[in-house]
Amino acid sequence: MIWDVIGPPALPNCYLTMSKCFTMDLQNVGGSLYNCLINQKVGIMAHMLETNGDQASFASFREPAWHQLGTVFNEEVSTAKMLELAHLDNWNVRLEDVAIPDGFSSDRNYSFVTRTNPFDRSTNDVLGVVGERYVPLQNEQLFDFGDAMLDGGRWETAGSIKNGRQVFGSLALDRETVLDPNGVSDKVNTYLLVNTSHDGSIAIQASITPVRVVCANTLNLALGNRGRGGSVKQSFKIRHTATATGKVQQAREALGLAHKYMDEFDKMAQAMIETEVTKAQFDKVVETLYPKPEKDSKGSMKKWDTKIDLLNAIYVGDYNNTISGTAWGVANALTERLDWYRTARGGSNESVLASASGFDPVTTAEKNKAFAIVKELIMA
Repeated sequence: MIWDVIGPPALPNCYLTMSKCFTMDLQNVGGSLYNCLINQKVGIMAHMLETNGDQASFASFREPAWHQLGTVFNEEVSTAKMLELAHLDNWNVRLEDVAIPDGFSSDRNYSFVTRTNPFDRSTNDVLGVVGERYVPLQNEQLFDFGDAMLDGGRWETAGSIKNGRQVFGSLALDRETVLDPNGVSDKVNTYLLVNTSHDGSIAIQASITPVRVVCANTLNLALGNRGRGGSVKQSFKIRHTATATGKVQQAREALGLAHKYMDEFDKMAQAMIETEVTKAQFDKVVETLYPKPEKDSKGSMKKWDTKIDLLNAIYVGDYNNTISGTAWGVANALTERLDWYRTARGGSNESVLASASGFDPVTTAEKNKAFAIVKELIMA
């Protein structure tokens, strides 16, 4: 990696592993960018995909996961096939009563959430302990609405993390945004991420995730109020439905929400790429978002200097130099640091994968804060 800036900070060695993401044929990027995004970020955190020997609960379109983990497929597949390739099928998620120990009493009943192990069908796993109102969900129920969406997209990735406690899948949608088409031609592709847990920790949800092609930044943002209709939704709950008609209707609603969201995203992004920014304005945004420490406590000043130097290097680096000097460039520099250089919270590598995949609420909130500051200080 060659940075077009004098004296940049030392970049992590893991950044060098990302090169194959960006040497791919960008004309075919829709078939491999998003899984490359997930895969390389999985690599940065030494992967936390569920594994058994040389098998992994992960499948991806064209690109293998870190250390060649998971199953690669080269043609579009059905939802049922996607589940099979990712070792997500036939888990038979179910509840088993938790026995109250002798000498204890409880006014509530509790259950273990269990499954049939996807690699060894002769064994069973405990995924969590839940209360009386919990209803187990099969992976097939999370993914089956995709059958009705495959005419408007294709499966890109699927897998499980945290030893099966969380599962996810991503669909590449047939929509591309091109900003400044007669100039820098900055491209953003659209993905729909679905995820849930089998331990009650997160709800069943879907998230619309725009991804900037050249740097693979995930730009999952909450967009503001637009008239009487209120704010457009970036994430939404998925309802359970047993009927074919219900599944088709749900898929249409999901696609409709995705396109409505992207309509507003396109307007925002176009306005940002048309707004010029000075170096002084960039510095003000960065220092507003990350204020300089008042005291040098526990090396805080050195950490702050390193963060500022890194953001300056990213802003004029290989993947932002065509848009630096614009509000869009500022926002993407901030996003790139969060996506590619974030430290795992509390040593939890799973949080890095969740952030990279676009369904970590903490990182998403920080991205929204960054975009809000850019719009307030530069575009107001």
